[in-house]
Amino acid sequence: MAEGRCMKCKKQVEIKDAKEVDMKGGRKALQGVCPACGTKVFRILGKK
Repeated sequence: MAEGRCMKCKKQVEIKDAKEVDMKGGRKALQGVCPACGTKVFRILGKK
């Protein structure tokens, strides 16, 4: 599964309900929520 950094928990967490989104510049990213606190977690993916 995908991991991202939760800014509220200040640690790496597994992204819950992750979905791939397109950013403005055409880059891909994963967006979901932190399983511990429910804060949004966002991770930019490499170019594919």
